[in-house]
Amino acid sequence: MATTDNKMIGMTEINSGSSDDEFTVEQAIDHIGFGRFQVKIALINAALSLCDAGVWMVLSLLGPELECKWHLAKWQQALITTIFFVGYFISSPLWGKFADVYGRKTALIMMGFWLFVFGLLSSFSPNYVWILSLRCLVGFGIGGLAQKAVLSSEFYPSSVRGFWMTLVGFSWILGIVWVVAVGYFVMPTLGWRWLLVIVALPLIIFIACCYFLPESAYYHVACGNKEAALDILKLVAKTNGKSLPSGDLKVGGGSGDRGTFVDLYSDRKTSITTSLLLFIWFAMAFIYYGVVLLTTELFSKGHSCAATPANADETCFDSCQLLDKKDYTKIIITTLAEFPGHLITMGIIDFAGRKKTMSIHNMLCAGSILLLLICTKSQMMLTVFLFLARGHIAGAFAAIYIYTPEVYPTHVRGIGLGTCGSISRIACIITPFVAQVFLDISPSATIAVYAGFGFAAAVAIMFLPIETKGRNLVSQLKETKSSLKSSEEPHRSLTM
Repeated sequence: MATTDNKMIGMTEINSGSSDDEFTVEQAIDHIGFGRFQVKIALINAALSLCDAGVWMVLSLLGPELECKWHLAKWQQALITTIFFVGYFISSPLWGKFADVYGRKTALIMMGFWLFVFGLLSSFSPNYVWILSLRCLVGFGIGGLAQKAVLSSEFYPSSVRGFWMTLVGFSWILGIVWVVAVGYFVMPTLGWRWLLVIVALPLIIFIACCYFLPESAYYHVACGNKEAALDILKLVAKTNGKSLPSGDLKVGGGSGDRGTFVDLYSDRKTSITTSLLLFIWFAMAFIYYGVVLLTTELFSKGHSCAATPANADETCFDSCQLLDKKDYTKIIITTLAEFPGHLITMGIIDFAGRKKTMSIHNMLCAGSILLLLICTKSQMMLTVFLFLARGHIAGAFAAIYIYTPEVYPTHVRGIGLGTCGSISRIACIITPFVAQVFLDISPSATIAVYAGFGFAAAVAIMFLPIETKGRNLVSQLKETKSSLKSSEEPHRSLTM
């Protein structure tokens, strides 16, 4: 049959470096191509991102409310956010390890239950100590949400992986807007407890969506479970109305290939990749959350270079101001700045590559932050500068969430992403002291610090040893060296 011949020809093209009677999971996914199955994965992943964004965004609404209701000092208000990131920092690599051993789907389901229970319990917090403890536990649970990016990346064909993962990223922005809209109506009438309840309820949908997710075929291959991996690939092919490639599925060494943290430094190039990614994730998280905080701080000052008087931190709780509708509107408008960044990433990531996309975004973000040194009092100019900075750093984050799962082999993919996410939370713990405390001492130095991290991240990205655009996802650690070598054949230098 002509159709069969065409499929065999296509498979021959994909199977570079493998025998004619064997195919890998990546080759099977590329052979089947994009279809209804991937659309379903994208929709489920979008629902998960909406819940993810809701849990995060509620922090920015909760702090000011509790400051007034419970007469908290500024550092106590900041500690509510900090303790959340502490929980995230501790759990992120643990969830990654759990996902690599027990599966991505199992990890997501367990994490969903965890978030629902402790998110709901947070609404019953009787005092400050309880809210700290429970929000720390919520942060511990959300450390596993990055595994949704790992799972979805393992089902997209390499030619469209970047585009579709970036497209799904828009649901994160919609999730933030949704929570702010809920706060707009709920906080003035029902209060913060009902806001936490409403944000926790969609996690039931999250858990239900996870049950419809198939387990990763890469995970089963890494565990040596060939039949389970084939069943999943057959489901993908059937849903898309295609057939599997001819031949037999290539399976690695089994449970002995389950990774450890040491595998992130297994050889020179993997060590360079891991070390650079840890710094890049740290720098980008430091900038992203710093820009979010700077937006509020600079608008309140009305000047990009004005220091705050020494006695400005004195608080009169009788005149404490809750967030009003204008504040909620400003938060929504600020969030919408991330749409252009994601659009740029979606448009160029599969054309220019992951490294160039991330580096360009970081460079432009740093340049936008430097514009604040103009010391303008114009609210419009402040808005433009901050929106440019937030849009570009958001676009860079969209790209690095694609790059990181692609660069690691299956058995350490969850550990790699989880460790990077954990390091980025250290930045989230530190950045409030720079964007809020140090800003009052030296605005110009604060701006220079954030711009410096942006330029440093852009340079570090150029020295990453591998570009993952069009590169097959590797299933075993031993495949990494050959994959790196083949990907570097056309370009021997470490630059882009």
